[in-house]
Amino acid sequence: MRIDHAIFGVAALLPAVVGTTCDIFQAAPEGVPCVAAHSTVRALYAKYDGPLYQVRRASDNETQDVPVLTAGGFANAASQDKFCADTDCVIWRIYDQSPNANHLDIAPPGGAHEQEDSPVNATREKLTVGGHEVYGAFFEGGQGYRIDKGNGVAQGNDPETIYVVVNGQHYNSGCCFDYGNAESNNMDTGAGSMEALYFGNSSGWGHGQGSGPWIMADLENGLWPANTQHYDGNIPMTSEFVTGVLKGETYGFALKGGDAQQGGLTTL
Repeated sequence: MRIDHAIFGVAALLPAVVGTTCDIFQAAPEGVPCVAAHSTVRALYAKYDGPLYQVRRASDNETQDVPVLTAGGFANAASQDKFCADTDCVIWRIYDQSPNANHLDIAPPGGAHEQEDSPVNATREKLTVGGHEVYGAFFEGGQGYRIDKGNGVAQGNDPETIYVVVNGQHYNSGCCFDYGNAESNNMDTGAGSMEALYFGNSSGWGHGQGSGPWIMADLENGLWPANTQHYDGNIPMTSEFVTGVLKGETYGFALKGGDAQQGGLTTL
């Protein structure tokens, strides 16, 4: 499981009264639980009252968890501000809010990138969500988080759904900014050996309509906007915040996307 190279904050920009993301998934007729739930912005369960992420400050390398203000609520950004006052801070860990403890730490070296990744600046992207000041994770070159051997996540060709909210104004043409399920050994083990949601305007492997950015499926050795490498039905996603969904089924996949702050999702 990996994320790298752009702004990231998996978070439902929804009123708390309807429950949060993982409650909605669990309440679906299929009863599909979250097996990993990451956000620097808010709780993804109505009853979650633990830490969202951990910051590390440069002055003494001490770390501190950033909790929610209340169960099911937003991040206590003020606690980060106090801890990081007069020094620099990075996000050292992004906690998994699900019972599976699939926490994301700094990504280790791999076959395509032989150095350990760097952590993101913890104060680079301040946001206001639901009237609360919080911090997103602003990814720049060489930054990423990963857990190699996830607990309870899909393997092989098991079905899975991947959901993300990203800043639609911050992306690049590199390969590849992903959130999702990758190999457990940090190596390229062949085409079709991972399933992750990509956001950006890379066009070397595959692309949608226009100049992007697009939501595509990274299946290893290929970015797919559909079942072909070029598909005009996969339209650019240019909202300030974008919701992306990758539904991986046993014999195929589906992509959806839309404005994270209003409206529904478009099947891409």
